[in-house]
Amino acid sequence: MQINNSLQPVDLSTKLTQFWELSGQKIQLIEQHYDVSKGSPVFTVQGQYTTRGWTEWTQGFQFGSAILQYDATDDIEFLEIGRQKTLDLMAPHVSHIGVHDHGFNNVSTYGNLLRLMREGRIPQNDWEQNFYELALKISGAVQASRWTTIKNGGFISSFNGPHSLFVDTIRSCRALVLSHALGHVFQGEGDVKINLLERALQHIKATADYSVFYGEGRDSYDLWGRTAHESVFNVKDGNFRCPNSQQGYSGFTTWTRGLAWAMCGFAEELEWLATRDGAELEPYGGRASIETFMLKAASATCDFFIEHTPTDGIPYWDTGAPNLHRLGDYLNRPADPYNDVEPVDSSAAAIGAQGLLRLGKYLLSTGSTEAGQRYWQAGLTVLDTLFSESYLSTNPTHQGLILHSIYHQPNGWDYVPAGSKIANGESSMWGDYHAREVALYLQRIIRNEPYYTFFNCLS
Repeated sequence: MQINNSLQPVDLSTKLTQFWELSGQKIQLIEQHYDVSKGSPVFTVQGQYTTRGWTEWTQGFQFGSAILQYDATDDIEFLEIGRQKTLDLMAPHVSHIGVHDHGFNNVSTYGNLLRLMREGRIPQNDWEQNFYELALKISGAVQASRWTTIKNGGFISSFNGPHSLFVDTIRSCRALVLSHALGHVFQGEGDVKINLLERALQHIKATADYSVFYGEGRDSYDLWGRTAHESVFNVKDGNFRCPNSQQGYSGFTTWTRGLAWAMCGFAEELEWLATRDGAELEPYGGRASIETFMLKAASATCDFFIEHTPTDGIPYWDTGAPNLHRLGDYLNRPADPYNDVEPVDSSAAAIGAQGLLRLGKYLLSTGSTEAGQRYWQAGLTVLDTLFSESYLSTNPTHQGLILHSIYHQPNGWDYVPAGSKIANGESSMWGDYHAREVALYLQRIIRNEPYYTFFNCLS
């Protein structure tokens, strides 16, 4: 990347205004035209949202987008969409024992609604508040029950099975820490109490240890900040076996959306950790040791993103994609979503930008000015590109918001338009949601409004 060190948040104000105007139009298009009988919208084909996937992991992003739209614009229509659809359709996600996506579905809906009430953005209603809190308490416990014990801790297993740790799942640790902070008591056989904070920290540590590489010689492809989408374990003895990938090119290359999940997940958990009393953390190694491994993972992944992304901040879908070499010196020029060999993934940019900004602000607050400023400016640089008309969907009939998102390149699920050799021009529900999330984050910074975090729903 070429980091624009002169860029300021306020410089993006005009782009944010256009962004939210387009965002509202897209939400309304989906409400008016999407056939809900087909399941949750996942990604677009010729500009129309369709469904295809392993689980219903994107429904929380759909309704969470409406809630974020209200938060950003005060348009009550979007609050009512988000609130009513959460009530009508999200309960199955709270009790879903078969997925690792609770942080995506439930924190994006119940969590955002509770946050708005805590912030005074919607009227206080004790029973409504209790409803949101109960959903978050149960969601965190259900997510924590999907547990695999390993040699030095454990992890929340992916929907692939108990052997599988996904890098994505670090963002579902939000569900566990919220449930814990809300005072929930999670119980197992014989009424044994299972500590949700301990499970969250163990999962984050497993992700840092096995999903992130540090250039310390784990394998021939070990680079500072590289990530593996999946880490595979022997469930008989708890030993790590190998890196793997479901949506990336291989276990020895870096799928950039997985990298972005790690960037954002570690940074936001560092922010949450800073709000906790040190005594609460002592049984799990203490604040210093926990912050050390989280900060190492956050910094490494953000560094890798900066070093392995084209100049404008938009990455290709995998840094080891097999045909990237045919693009020549592709890192030293802006990303080209219309090239003939490998697609970019704008959704990785939307997620990763939030990680860069949060890590930057965290480091600035702790006195690490040089490093903090570097990450902060890198995040702004990404958003300056992402919120431009090269990536914003201005077509009034296109239901997506952020163009050039990739779902599953190995499976060939992404739409390749006529006349093109690669997928481009389409959107994803997670890319659109995370673009809205980081846009709200930045807007609040510009307006000097309350700092946006997932744990604002706690106070």
